[in-house]
Amino acid sequence: MKRPEAIGPAAAIEPAAVRPRPHRIVEVDALRGFALCGIFLANVLVMSGLDGLSGGGGGGSAGPTASGLDQVAHWLVMALVQTKFYLLFSFLFGYSFTLQTDAAERDGAPFAPRMLRRLLGLFVLGALHAVLLYPGDILTTYALLGLILLAARAVDPARMWRAALRVYGVVAGLYLLLGAAVALVDAGEGDEGLAASAASAAELTAAYRGGPADVVRANMDAWSDILVGLLMMGGMVVAAFLAGFVAGRRRLLADTGTPERTARLRRVCLWGLAVGLPGGVLMAAGTVGPLGARWEIPAFILGMLTAPALSAAYTSALLLWFATPRGARLAARLAPAGRMALTNYLAQSLVMALVFTGYGAALYGRVGAAAVLGGTLLFYGFQLAASAWLMSRHRLGPVERLLRAVTLWGRPTPRS
Repeated sequence: MKRPEAIGPAAAIEPAAVRPRPHRIVEVDALRGFALCGIFLANVLVMSGLDGLSGGGGGGSAGPTASGLDQVAHWLVMALVQTKFYLLFSFLFGYSFTLQTDAAERDGAPFAPRMLRRLLGLFVLGALHAVLLYPGDILTTYALLGLILLAARAVDPARMWRAALRVYGVVAGLYLLLGAAVALVDAGEGDEGLAASAASAAELTAAYRGGPADVVRANMDAWSDILVGLLMMGGMVVAAFLAGFVAGRRRLLADTGTPERTARLRRVCLWGLAVGLPGGVLMAAGTVGPLGARWEIPAFILGMLTAPALSAAYTSALLLWFATPRGARLAARLAPAGRMALTNYLAQSLVMALVFTGYGAALYGRVGAAAVLGGTLLFYGFQLAASAWLMSRHRLGPVERLLRAVTLWGRPTPRS
């Protein structure tokens, strides 16, 4: 599921002759580049048809030629990736929101009009993305829920942190009630239900293997499901937004190297792994196997509620690693992709559409999980190399440049 604060760098736009450009936070860009890979791995399961083919409850085929390797690959993505990386992206969106406010202050420009234009640009890009390429778009969600950050930007960080915890608490309570209700009800669909599910899957497969018009129609038909997903996941996204905003205000990702910060990151990493890993394992056991269909939704819910812990563990572990010589080299490789994450996110969807739908090879539902995920990692490696090349020559990626022009409407934009 998104992308993202992938939504462009937060550096202020001023001619170099007027004032120096603010220093980018490499760690933030590197974390965004890392999250970009996880988002890609999660999205490709849907775009390739594997998510629909799995069927959950231990019967997941992980593709039509389901080998043991396919099952393992699918299981690992569900345990370690699914629902974890969109939360990391959401956290970074909230963090970079504070960088946007600082940029507006340096420019002496009103922040609200600038951010409203940015959110509108995101919404338009997201709507086109959802119709033409990938219905599980995250940009429209960020554009809409970003209005909450805009309205709450003046709130004291301590109060905002408490608000994030309350939002998460309410969402967790509602999800747990839903999971308990489902667990107490027999999940057997019966012959009619199974037949209806099979017919729906066959119809979707035919659409994505059809012509471009069929693909667009299938994407638009998925909007009702996407709306339900937004209602379900929106609370988690808002909580991550608020937490990221607090981290930005307190410069938690910028102040590096202090003993207190290192100790705090280690604690977060250990607690995050202790809580998040069992939840991820439970989610994979319910959606891929070996748990029965009755436990699919409850297991997914528990995995989703513990996902923030694993996201926090990933973030803290990477920040600790980035402080080492080898980690610094990794951060330098990831950061260019994070600087142009919006361009990379849309490029991923374009490639997935060309490979799996009637826009191109129409391989929807025809490739096993291991091959799909292996190809995904190969293309992400290409994106890392291409991003490094582009960012050595330009400050912005092509889509970031477009969004920046909309954000700074009527103000000068950089030439490179």
